[in-house]
Parts: sequence; C-alpha cells; structure tokens
Amino acid sequence: MTRHERLSSAEPFSLQRRNPKGGTEPLSFWGFQNETDPLTDVLLGSPAYLRHMATSSLSRKHLRENPANIQLAQAQHNELVSAYQHFGVTVHTVQPEPELPMQVYTRDSSVMTPYGAIITAMANWWRRGENYAAIRNYEKLGIPIYDMVTAGTFEGGDFNVIEEGCVLIGCGGARTQEEGALQVQSWFEKEGWETRLAFIDEYYVHIDLMVVPIAPKLTAVCLACTEPALVDWLKAKGHEIIDVPFQDTMALGCNFMSLGRDRVIAPTSSQTLIEKLRALGFEVAAVETGEISKTGGGIHCMAQALRRERA
Repeated sequence: MTRHERLSSAEPFSLQRRNPKGGTEPLSFWGFQNETDPLTDVLLGSPAYLRHMATSSLSRKHLRENPANIQLAQAQHNELVSAYQHFGVTVHTVQPEPELPMQVYTRDSSVMTPYGAIITAMANWWRRGENYAAIRNYEKLGIPIYDMVTAGTFEGGDFNVIEEGCVLIGCGGARTQEEGALQVQSWFEKEGWETRLAFIDEYYVHIDLMVVPIAPKLTAVCLACTEPALVDWLKAKGHEIIDVPFQDTMALGCNFMSLGRDRVIAPTSSQTLIEKLRALGFEVAAVETGEISKTGGGIHCMAQALRRERA
C-alpha cells in the first residue's frame, strides 16, 4: 500500500475506540492479528537521554556492579535500527524527551492490537510521562487508541499475543498489577479472544522476558523459570517449544523480535536460541545489545510492532 492509499484509508484518531460490549472492528491498515506475521512497521524509541536507573532487580544489579556505558548503549541501539532497515521494516521513531530517560523501551508505555493501541499505566513514577508521549505519537501517526488502562498498573511487556485471537497476560505485581491485568483481560474476552493470566515472580519483570513467539506454533520459553502449567498450555495448543537456558534469559536472551517469514532479530547473548533457529533455517540478525540491556530491557522491549501483514 502506498502512502497515499494508507492516508486515504486511515481512520480518525480517537482516544477510546473500544466498543464496551465487544465486537470492536479491526483497523483497516494498522495493527496485526499475530505477533509472528511479517512485520512492516515498527515504533522505536531513542536512547538520546538514556540513563541507567533502578527499574528492576536486574538493572539494579548492573547499576551496583557495572553501570551501563551510555555512549556504547547508544551505538548498540543504532545497530538495532540498522537491523530492522536491513529487513525492509519501516522504522518510526519517538521524539526523545529529556524528562523521559527510559523512553527507548517503546513496548512498555503502549501495546498495539488489531483494534488500535492500548495506552498502559506505568509502575515507576519516572516513566509515567511515557504514556502521555505515547498518545502524542499515535496521534501523529494517525493510529487510534483502543483504550487506556485505568484499574491498576499495566505494562506492554505483559501483553503477549501467542497466536491469533489468544493473548497471554503477565502479572508480576511490581510492574503489572493484577487489577490492571484483569481489566485488559476483560476487554479481550469481550472481543472473543482466549486469554490466560500468568502470575510471575516480580524478579522476571514481564512475561516477555521468558515467553516470546517465534513463528506459528513455535515459541521460545525459558523452561527453568516458566511454570509447568503454562508450558503444558502452550503444548496443548500445538506449540513446539525452544528452551532458552536460564543464564541466557537473565541476559535478556529470550527477549527478541520475530519479523515473520522465518526472520528474527536476537541479541548476540542468546547463542543457544540463535544456533537452534539457524539450524531450523531461520535468518537471524544477531545484534549486540548487552550494554543497553543493563538498563533493564531487551530487543522485544525496545520495539512496538505497529503493523504486520497477513502471513
């Protein structure tokens, strides 16, 4: 679709597009049905004002022992942008703001759905402004807001579309509260989706640190830190599991981005996953993100899929 065709088919911007009774119509252009469909457009943040802050147990550990080299982290982010461009993905960028030092993690402040964007409710006080910035970004892009989380904290890394019409919602308490998770769950149940809540230890921050879809019916899971009942649920749905070792997972090795058509961007730290995917015939762009990940997030955390084509 050309830019002219996209603009002519765009829906008017709205701050609440969700039909409270369910049956919300999917957007005609933006959004996606499945996290593993071919990615065409992605929203990336900027590390221009990145600071290493105590956002989680992992980031606090690095802050004590070996704080992030911000210049190196910024250079690594440039390589990540180049990887998306290499695969022909259109990169949309957030306007950086000095008051928002963690804005590089665009997955946290919002979630894209087939019906529009969800504006989340951030847990850390120094990140709450990212939610307002996200609204401005979506208005600029012409993407309507599906709804905004109001019942409790909820962050985008805990909204995990496992397959079309099925979402896994993480809840660790510290970053996503049960109240926020239940609110989002209720919305998607009214839309006719299958939903499952995963109660995780707050140490693991978000569900996308340990469970991320790779391709249809193929999912990366850290078996060492994921409850067996959740693994059984995935297997019962016909998913093949690729196990990501615990040590790799703690280095954000299970936090990667599926581009569809057997293409993946993964951190170089995830050697086991990379080797297994390449053995299956996947094209993997391995990007060094170790320095930027010291600040608390990985490749999946740094990307908001805006549009995916039907596979």
